[in-house]
Amino acid sequence: MWLPLCTAPGQTTSFSDAMFTATTCVCVTGLVTVVTATHWSLIGKLVILLLIQIGGIGLIALASVIFIYLNKKISMKNRRMIQESYNLEQMSGLVKVVRKVVLCVFAAEGIGAISYGIYFIPRVGLVKGAGQAVFTAVSAFCNAGIDLLGDNSLADYVTNPLLNFTTISLIIASGLGFTVWWDLGKRFKLIFQKKLSFGRFYRTLHLQSKIVLVTTGILLVGGTFLIFLFEYDNPASIGKLTLGQKLMASLFQAVTTRTAGFFTVDQAAFTNGTAMLCLFLMLIGGSPMGTAGGIKTTTLAVLVLSIITNLRGKKDVEVCGRKIRSSYVRSALVVAGMAVSVLFVSLLAFFAVMPDAPFIDVLYELTSAVGTVGLSRGLTSALSTPAKWIVIFTMYIGRIGPLTLGAAVVSRAQKKSENVHLAEENIMIG
Repeated sequence: MWLPLCTAPGQTTSFSDAMFTATTCVCVTGLVTVVTATHWSLIGKLVILLLIQIGGIGLIALASVIFIYLNKKISMKNRRMIQESYNLEQMSGLVKVVRKVVLCVFAAEGIGAISYGIYFIPRVGLVKGAGQAVFTAVSAFCNAGIDLLGDNSLADYVTNPLLNFTTISLIIASGLGFTVWWDLGKRFKLIFQKKLSFGRFYRTLHLQSKIVLVTTGILLVGGTFLIFLFEYDNPASIGKLTLGQKLMASLFQAVTTRTAGFFTVDQAAFTNGTAMLCLFLMLIGGSPMGTAGGIKTTTLAVLVLSIITNLRGKKDVEVCGRKIRSSYVRSALVVAGMAVSVLFVSLLAFFAVMPDAPFIDVLYELTSAVGTVGLSRGLTSALSTPAKWIVIFTMYIGRIGPLTLGAAVVSRAQKKSENVHLAEENIMIG
């Protein structure tokens, strides 16, 4: 990205901007310090597209695909990494899993590109329209939020149902996670073969799928309703739209905060209530084994269920007739605690280098970076060089930190426990 051939004629790229762009692409965040459509050359845009695709598929899956097609054996260590990365119960069939992941990604992006192409190609021509369609589809499915439409994202298309619902569909699909896809696909296949009734559809799903679907549904419906409520009469956001357009814009905002980064309404135009809601949704993000970031819907669900369990005076965290392992509860605490800690440290560091920046804008920016969302209230382009490096660090930790620590906690908890325990002593809580 720092090479002159990646920069458009008449533009110059600093090393910090090149590093920022590379990081936001690989971490599929979407925060950009320069306008992607005009600052980068064709080669630069292709590099950005490649980095987004790598970040979306995952480095582990990509490396595995390369090994597979080179007919190289995947070592036991790498198989264990794949198993932990995709939260699989066993190591058998890992190669098949990786192939299915790559196939699902390309299939979804292809369908998205066709949908975008229906709109873009008749208006800007075959070559440019196809390029915009493919780039937007890859960016939307990988939850990157980077586009070639200018510096206004999808704001010019806030009333366009085709572009809105194509983007919404890609974001939701990728945010559910591949394991949920396969579980749903298996159940629909059984229904088609008349081996399963619709009445038993939900009950036969795996617990992972049930938690993801219910939590995602609550966040999307609740988020859409609250945004619609808060912004209904706000002329700066959706107040001037028709009722149907207001609902569509509210749904898009609730969906895109799940780490996508596209926007149809200026984020700085929202009321404080909507901004706080968006901060919460951005921190939560999507679901495991997908392309979304954040602490994940399952983490939120486990934490809420754990609180309810303790309030009821029960010992085990239970849901849908199943007990959740204590190791997963500890893992959820670590993931959430680390995300909040990284956000707090990043805020302190940011205000040390830009003390006069508006607090809500900085909090929005860094929460977006921790959750690898890509939404901003206009602060990204005004960042100083030290502030850019703080956001780079935050995006990087936000992408790899919660997942890495969560896997480490579960892995350690599954090892044989020591027989030596220290004496207990009481302390006061609350």
